[in-house]
Amino acid sequence: MTNERLPVWIDCDPGVDDACALLLASRLDCLEIRGISAVAGNVPLEKTFWNARALSEFYGMQAPVYPGAARPLRGEQHTAEYFHGENGLGECTLPAPERPEETKPAWDALYEEAVRQQGKLTVIALGPMTNLATTLMKYPDFAGRVARILMIVGGSEHGNVTPAAEFNAYADPEAAAMLFRCGAPLVMLGLDVCMKAHAYPQELEAVFAPDTPQANFLRDAHRFSLRASARFGLDRLALCDSCAVLYAANPQLFTGVRCGVAVETRGRYTRGKTVVDAVTDHKFDFENALFIYGVDREEFLKKMANLVAGCQVESETK
Repeated sequence: MTNERLPVWIDCDPGVDDACALLLASRLDCLEIRGISAVAGNVPLEKTFWNARALSEFYGMQAPVYPGAARPLRGEQHTAEYFHGENGLGECTLPAPERPEETKPAWDALYEEAVRQQGKLTVIALGPMTNLATTLMKYPDFAGRVARILMIVGGSEHGNVTPAAEFNAYADPEAAAMLFRCGAPLVMLGLDVCMKAHAYPQELEAVFAPDTPQANFLRDAHRFSLRASARFGLDRLALCDSCAVLYAANPQLFTGVRCGVAVETRGRYTRGKTVVDAVTDHKFDFENALFIYGVDREEFLKKMANLVAGCQVESETK
């Protein structure tokens, strides 16, 4: 345990799950949020940028919010209104943001912050990797200027938008592939752990039980996503993006192994598939990520509930 605050940058595509992750980040005293960037993903950029700004102000966050990429590096754009609603927030409303819009592109602002932090910055990537890939293309030394990148991406066994691919990887496979090749310290939090970090309806009601504007908003937004999950035959909701934020503060809750990960960008049926050698007989000739596959779900939900309620949560950043 350390008293030193961890400088973080959050790249997101709000998104109901991003909305929850941002609240958790805002209430973790061990994190110093240096910047937030929006990328097209769950909904188009004009909505994710508005949502990120509105959520930031709603939660009392002071970090600037920057606009990022409106489209993937290549190919067709994919969004997820069916799961997050047309506005990305489960059709729940927020007060309009009042602070002036930042105009500096996300990749320039992110790189400048990485330089300023002198190798100490942790990047938390909750959406497609387009902003980060653009940063790498414009600033080839970026990978060597960050402490690590925590990514909600991929899975070793199956997908959630195709049989092979998870949404963030499928939305921009070329960007994801670039990240896995970049050489930065990477932590992959994909479907393997996200599907274990789930909550049943009654558990979500308990997490969002406090009678505050923020908890009430998140409860209603998550009810929308629960109904969407039910259409796929699921009786629970995976709390994907919250995994990355809680990992940043409490890595001891999670289990992982170093391994090799590659991203399929050409396959007709497998585009966006993350190929993970953690559980295979044949291994790649490289190890490029810490692959997270397990979580203490009970403690995970307990810490979420405490943060939503505004309670102190013991952290172990490293």
